[in-house]
Parts: sequence; C-alpha cells; structure tokens
Amino acid sequence: MIDEYDDGRKISPEERLRPLNIKKKQGRQTAVALKDGTAEGKIPEIKAAGRGKIAEKILQLAYENGIRVREDSALAEMLAGIEIDSPIPSEAFMAVAEILSYVYRANGQPNPFEALHEDATRQKE
Repeated sequence: MIDEYDDGRKISPEERLRPLNIKKKQGRQTAVALKDGTAEGKIPEIKAAGRGKIAEKILQLAYENGIRVREDSALAEMLAGIEIDSPIPSEAFMAVAEILSYVYRANGQPNPFEALHEDATRQKE
C-alpha cells in the first residue's frame, strides 16, 4: 500500500478510502436562478447569479418561496459567468431543459419539453 504521493506528501486514511469518482465540494457555493420562458416561446433567462454569500441568499429565497432547487455545480459555474437577463447559451440548452423538466414533474405540472420531444420524434418518422 502506498502511504505517500509522488512528491512525498503523506496520504491520510480519509483520502485513501475516498472513491476516486467523488470530488471534494468547492469552498464557495455557486447559485443561479433561471426564468423559464418556454410558455411565451422564449429561451430561459438568467435572473440571478452569485457565489458565496450571494449564492446562499439566492438559495434561501428559493427555499422560502417554495422554488425547487436542483444541484448541478458544473452548469451553475458556467451560467454564473453569463450576464443577468441574458438567455442561456446554446451549450446549456439540454442541461437546462432537463432541469426544467424535473421542476415541472416535481410540481405536478404538464411538461412542455415532452411535447417538443414528441413533435421532433414524429418529424423524423
């Protein structure tokens, strides 16, 4: 068993037992709030974004107002760099659609993305 890294640092028992596919949580939290524009035929927009204390406030407001929250740190980091009131970038469409789909299901509402998927599937046939 190897008890130290190549550079000579010792490996703690916790590190030795931690699965390699589990990443440590970042020190600063990131949160992004989106406005779903699909009902109006618009692309979802970024309405709030922040790190640290601002992220905590965004999450607090969401929880206090019964807004569903979904954790996706990579997506949050990407969207946090976009200007407020901007539409989400095309690279984020699929990830955001998946999150909004989750929110619709969680709220017991019809999912507009399922209808779009069914239309696209029919057009291919």
